[in-house]
Amino acid sequence: MDEIAKRHCTEEVGGGSGGKKGGGSSDGDFEPSMGRFTDHIIIDVLEKIDLASLCTAACVSPTFNSAIAYRLPFGFYLDEETLKHVVRRVPGAKSLTIECLRMRNDSSIINILGEHIEVLSLLKCTRLSYDILRAIGERCPNLRSLLIEFAGCDAPELFKRKLAEMLQKVPLLESLSITIRGTSRDVFDVRPLGQFLPPSLKKLKLQQTDARLFVLWLDAVRKIPLFNLRNLSLVLDLISDDLLITVVHSLPHLVELDLEDRPFTLSSVGDLTNIGLQALKFCECLIALSIVRSKMNCPASFTRVDNKGMFHVSEGCKRLESVKLGGFAKVTEAGYSSILYSCRNLKKFEVLTSPLLSDSVIDNMTGVARSVVELRLSSCSLLTSEALEHLSSFRKLEVLDTSGCERIGDQAPFYISKVTTLTRLNLAKARITDVGLALLGAGDLPIVQLCIGKCDKVTDKGIKSLFHADRKICKTLSVLDVGYIPKITDAAIFTIATAAKALTDLSLRFCNGVTDAAVQMLMDRPNHNSSQLQMLDLCSCRGLSAEAIMLPLPLYAFHRLRWLGIGLTDIVAKRGIFSAIYKARPRLVVCGVCCEFGCCDDWQWHKVR
Repeated sequence: MDEIAKRHCTEEVGGGSGGKKGGGSSDGDFEPSMGRFTDHIIIDVLEKIDLASLCTAACVSPTFNSAIAYRLPFGFYLDEETLKHVVRRVPGAKSLTIECLRMRNDSSIINILGEHIEVLSLLKCTRLSYDILRAIGERCPNLRSLLIEFAGCDAPELFKRKLAEMLQKVPLLESLSITIRGTSRDVFDVRPLGQFLPPSLKKLKLQQTDARLFVLWLDAVRKIPLFNLRNLSLVLDLISDDLLITVVHSLPHLVELDLEDRPFTLSSVGDLTNIGLQALKFCECLIALSIVRSKMNCPASFTRVDNKGMFHVSEGCKRLESVKLGGFAKVTEAGYSSILYSCRNLKKFEVLTSPLLSDSVIDNMTGVARSVVELRLSSCSLLTSEALEHLSSFRKLEVLDTSGCERIGDQAPFYISKVTTLTRLNLAKARITDVGLALLGAGDLPIVQLCIGKCDKVTDKGIKSLFHADRKICKTLSVLDVGYIPKITDAAIFTIATAAKALTDLSLRFCNGVTDAAVQMLMDRPNHNSSQLQMLDLCSCRGLSAEAIMLPLPLYAFHRLRWLGIGLTDIVAKRGIFSAIYKARPRLVVCGVCCEFGCCDDWQWHKVR
């Protein structure tokens, strides 16, 4: 028996003499015993604790206080008063991540800013103005990383002025990420800002900007002494050869390049070609590459890139560890396979919306199978279950995503069940049935996140077989999406709530077989697994009546819930429902439209209550 084990057996955990004092001794012995635990273990525990307990832990233990203040971002939807209370109880926090859905104005954030902050992330700022940028510059001179998401007001000149004011006052800034949603597409005219960029800036992310203007700007700022971006992420109107060539020649030391465009027309004029991809050979340090064409504005694809373009990437970027390619309609498995053959250190490989990608692409991954951790092949219409036959050779695979691959059938879960390291699985829109779920369950995998949304052949029986006999998934599953499955009823919800002991996020959107009884069950058991729920999506569950959520809300109902989606249900029309829920659960965000979990995608378009 090792020394630590002996001390636990003899009750000498706290270091007291004779084993009389435990870890909670008032003589200060608690902290030495806490020192035996690494930061990541402490943080893992803290992330599971409610807000009030977090504040208490910070007060009674210097170790906890340090872990909370310096390591743990706040992931709660807080109102202004609660936010001030939390920050006051954890003074000197160097890192703050705040969901701003409940912040009423700039002062909510300005009041908590200070010189101690080095990393600041302000998410979903529906009511913050661009003036917050000036305040950040004035109050956070030691800032090293800033991430901020605005619901824009179409005032590009104001934005440029406030951003320039901030940049002049944060000389240590290394990472800048700014997203503006719900505005015109040319919000980021970044040309005038070159003279204010801190020399320390290594990472830049902008969403959304005009490609032509960015090229002109980059041509100018690359002449600035010490300007040396290593990580560039852009959302643009169009990815062109000119853009890519300018980027690689201006930033030859790039380590990560992430480009997404959202064209408004199907025209291929000025579009990316094989020539643009050939320029990537000049980025010899590149280890992460992402080039994606979104269909947000129109069903466009890269029609002027074929396998030859992928050959250029494979020849010039052999150090790649992460690859994400989306919208390449004329690239076949031969093009993708060339990258797989060349990049022997590949850990993440993702292909989106590739109509010519076939099953053989995974056969060609034998050389990188032992290193790949994440494999995502989404909306690839030719992909079948047979593509996954040799999946067991992926010894480190943790994430598998075949969402939108509608030819994936019941044989796929059998192959997947052999991958014992898998923790996240997305089979959305697959043709699997209850048989497939039974095969997946039999594999006894430690799955943490599972999506089987839009698998419309699944029934309650399949859900029951997935959780049968207290398998690992019963203890590990935290996030489950069973949305858009018409045959899911209350029985499946009872099974899930009873069997999934670690469940925190549950999506039932568009499950019309779910009734009030299921919601009442999720609300009524304060000591049950369901009381751990943090996010619950009931969007368009047409089987729910206006009385599905009882008023007044019981004290124990939805005790830990942080986000509730009830859009397109009769609950929305119930008089006083939003004010009553807010009064009982002031930290609970209730979304009355059709957002996905946490309003991550459409928060800029509506007021979240």
